[in-house]
Amino acid sequence: MTRLLGVNTWVWTSPLTDASLAELAPRIKDWGFDVVELPVENPGDWDPAQAAKLLGELDLAATVTLVMGPGRELVATDDTTVRATRDYLRHVVDVAAAVGSAVIAGPAYASVGRTWRMSEDQRRVRYSELRDGLAPVVEHAVSAGVTVAVEPLNRYETSLLNTVDQAMEALSDLPAAGCGLALDVYHMNIEEQSVPDAIRRATGRIAHVQVCANDRGAPGADHLDWPAILAALDAAGYDGPLVIESFTADNATIATAASIWRPLAASQDAIAVDGLSFLKGVMQDRT
Repeated sequence: MTRLLGVNTWVWTSPLTDASLAELAPRIKDWGFDVVELPVENPGDWDPAQAAKLLGELDLAATVTLVMGPGRELVATDDTTVRATRDYLRHVVDVAAAVGSAVIAGPAYASVGRTWRMSEDQRRVRYSELRDGLAPVVEHAVSAGVTVAVEPLNRYETSLLNTVDQAMEALSDLPAAGCGLALDVYHMNIEEQSVPDAIRRATGRIAHVQVCANDRGAPGADHLDWPAILAALDAAGYDGPLVIESFTADNATIATAASIWRPLAASQDAIAVDGLSFLKGVMQDRT
């Protein structure tokens, strides 16, 4: 299967701005990408209407990522925080609709880096809270033609959803039409015993896929079995884009959050360009 290939602007900058997107988008198009992924760290960082116009002129599609920074929580928190977090997520849905993204993807449950111990009973309670917290957002997303793609993270970034199986359980009562999974190969490499098997178990719920090397570098510069990963995505019926997600070390906050302590490639451009070339090669070999 030939897939659209994309890259997240976090490879180069954070937070995204109108000026940085205007500089990056033509380069991303010239390299041969089909999709640019746009993070919404805070409302107002960039103008969705302006972004939609720019990407339309370049014939680039968009995907959108949500950002769960400090204070954004849907579980184990107070009602005021839940309401504010819902408002933020609904805003991201509106941004996605404005730029033509079919998804908002990310850990839409708790702030990144928040971890705590839970018994199995406590975990079930938190999953119930998550479903209740997300339900109004999912309803809004369905009305906008957008899917909330919930991303399991590795054990160092959250203690709530680390695996596909946990996410499938937590989201079980939410409609697949408006709520699915965002699978990130970086996190899956840490948490899943078999990445292809986990992908197959997510059949029917996969709404978005992010890719990078096991160390967050360029796909292909790693030990991952990419033909098996792509075959599993085919078997699971996922026909959406593969988006390269990595991070720049230039922003201290995001570098610390993502533990970017060293260069991951010869340059940030190389993460994108080399990854794109590798993924195109793997897809061509499979046809």
